[in-house]
Amino acid sequence: MGTLFRNRVIQVILLSTLFLQIGIWVRNYSILLFVVEKTNENPVAVSLISVAEFAPIFLFSFIGGTFADRWRPKRTMIWCDFLSAVSIFIVLLTLVFGSWKAIFFATLVSSILSQFSQPSGMKLFKLHVPEELIQMGMSIYQTMFALFMILGPVLGTFVYQQYGINTAIAIMGVAFLLSAGILFLLPADFEVEEKKEKTTIWQEMKAGFKYVLNSRALTLLGGTFAAAGLAIGLTQPLAVFLVTEQLGLPKEQLQWLMAAFGTGMILGGGLTVGLAKKTPPQILLALGLAVNAIGFMIYGISEMFWLTMAVEFITGLFMPCIHIGINTMILKNTEAAFIGRVNGILSPMFMGATVITMTASGWLKQKLSLVTMYEGSALLFVVGILFLVPLFKGATTMLKKSEEV
Repeated sequence: MGTLFRNRVIQVILLSTLFLQIGIWVRNYSILLFVVEKTNENPVAVSLISVAEFAPIFLFSFIGGTFADRWRPKRTMIWCDFLSAVSIFIVLLTLVFGSWKAIFFATLVSSILSQFSQPSGMKLFKLHVPEELIQMGMSIYQTMFALFMILGPVLGTFVYQQYGINTAIAIMGVAFLLSAGILFLLPADFEVEEKKEKTTIWQEMKAGFKYVLNSRALTLLGGTFAAAGLAIGLTQPLAVFLVTEQLGLPKEQLQWLMAAFGTGMILGGGLTVGLAKKTPPQILLALGLAVNAIGFMIYGISEMFWLTMAVEFITGLFMPCIHIGINTMILKNTEAAFIGRVNGILSPMFMGATVITMTASGWLKQKLSLVTMYEGSALLFVVGILFLVPLFKGATTMLKKSEEV
């Protein structure tokens, strides 16, 4: 563990992520509450916030990943954070002197730029972190995200209610600037030898798809991504009905289920750090999916609040296994030159599958029972595990070697 925290890249990325998470969560909740207040809870205006936040994942993830492979990662991340801060301060000036509707621009621009920055961060892990420390590093990284799932909404709401939208936006801008400044402490980007033959963006995109298709591990991981996305999207909009219909409680009780899940994620992130030392990423991912499959099966049949809340905690406890397993598998099975494109192909696959079933879930609920919907999600998680089965042989070999050591 000491070796991990002495690694310069780990130190800088974690500190940068801390400021980014502050900026992102203040942005998400301040803008949400501001738009709700300005539009008298207009559902179309509120939904546009989600569009501005998630649409760039579909439109720019693969493009951003391709450029991240062409550009130097340190320089890319610094410029992305700096330009996010500039866009936010432009929005602040617009709010002071012009229309409040420019607020959507802040979310849109920073979300687009993150599609270039995030794969560059993964590339830095690949280039500068020893392979035996990658999984532990990802565990710490994921724990920080889990922590902000609990603290972020509280922080964003507090800032907006106490200081208003102008101060909230200023905090966002400063947070992005601090992140950009900290990234200067990263080791210098490697000098890349000039290629004899220059390739076009289109050629590099095609090479990215070919690379994934030629990799058995990445192709199977793509199948797992799609199955997990379908499973999550199928029931994500139905959580409130789980409380009101299945448990027969007021909708306000949903907050306690979410709190149990978030608490589990925080503890799980810490526990997975130790588990990640000896456990291959495909086993870690399969374990997380299996617990979710069992959990969703219980959600569908449980009529006791305490049981549902306990299962929420347990599924949250194992959720970091999924995130860490996925990121580690991508890093271990991908050459540094293709990290951005591989991430840009697999991420939209998960999000696309989630949106497909999320869009259909309301209609399906009218045709099917809530129990059937949750059992269907559990089945899809099992399908995700089946895609990983061919990779278990290599995993058991790794486990035996680690036990011998």
